[in-house]
Amino acid sequence: MDQSFDCWLQNRVDLLKNKGLYRTLHTMNSSPGPEVNVNGENKIVFSSNNYLGLANDNRVKNAASQVAHEFGVGSSGSRLTTGNTKWHARLEERIAQFKQTEAALLFSNGYLANIGVLSSLPEEGDVILSDAFNHASIIDGCRLSKARTIVYKHVDLIDLEQKLMETQKADRRFIVTDGVFSMDGDIAPLDSIMQLAKKYSAYVIVDDAHGTGILGEFGRGTCEYLQVKPDVMIGTLSKAVGTEGGFVAGSKELIDFLINQSRTFIFQTSLPPSVCAASCQSLEVIVQGKQLRNALVTNIWAVTEGLTKIGYRMKGTNTPIIPLIIGDSYKAVKFSQMLHEKGIFAPAIRPPTVPKGESRIRITVTAEHTIEEINQLVDACELIGNELSVIR
Repeated sequence: MDQSFDCWLQNRVDLLKNKGLYRTLHTMNSSPGPEVNVNGENKIVFSSNNYLGLANDNRVKNAASQVAHEFGVGSSGSRLTTGNTKWHARLEERIAQFKQTEAALLFSNGYLANIGVLSSLPEEGDVILSDAFNHASIIDGCRLSKARTIVYKHVDLIDLEQKLMETQKADRRFIVTDGVFSMDGDIAPLDSIMQLAKKYSAYVIVDDAHGTGILGEFGRGTCEYLQVKPDVMIGTLSKAVGTEGGFVAGSKELIDFLINQSRTFIFQTSLPPSVCAASCQSLEVIVQGKQLRNALVTNIWAVTEGLTKIGYRMKGTNTPIIPLIIGDSYKAVKFSQMLHEKGIFAPAIRPPTVPKGESRIRITVTAEHTIEEINQLVDACELIGNELSVIR
């Protein structure tokens, strides 16, 4: 074939452009907050996962700064070589206390945590039952597993039970689900899933990236909210906690196994100690006070109520993720561009991140948004929605 390497790649990119699926990067020129300088212009941001505003909290930043001066800016190696410090151990102890488990293990991000668990824990002869709307990191972890993966319909307990009945000859079954689904904002029915798991002798793995810090009396997440304790709890520090890194929480035996078998733990460079210190401080803020979570709940209600009144069809349940389903990819991009012109940053979400025909504006709310900023969002969505004929 005579086609050059770059021409081949350009043709593939052109196909994405023709389908309305082309993506570009935006540069954030200021610290995380409800208003950020995006590509040189100040915008109200309704697309951040910094749900509690802790990414720019002075207490958290000071904790990071102090330890950075003491330990430097990098960890210098994997946890099994030179990258293990007292701050890694402290954070793991703090996460275990927070999640109310025997132990916890840090990963450099939540993506690696999901892949590390799913590629090492289930074996050949096992079956993984995965929710259809699970995060890409779960999907990729399942692909790397030696177990057979079966996808069940999104939060469909009847379909899940049917597949549990059909796979009873498997050596082991693992049900894996998000706690809060990142693109739809709905909550997995973990209480019912746990009942099915007990009935059919299956194990349950929950990725609570978007529930940690948000749900439950103390912000411990979806499992606290629904009062369940799965076999494996996976999470991230990069959403409500406001820092960086992923983790797995569970029994001491689980953590010991992952230290020895999880390739994404063994071969990763560990988190900087300063990030671990910041995370410890952030978790302390979350546990000790409900003010931020209460402010977030108020803002979630205000956005949801405002958009419902003007006729939008939305997904999501009591979480900061509020998707406006637009449908067509081109129209979703146009909607996002028009929001941008009105001073609001909320990128369009398109396939393959979401199913074909369900392109959307994924609005996320934080505790820091003011009622004036929320009203500006609702007003803009009403004007744009009418102009593009997407309000139903």
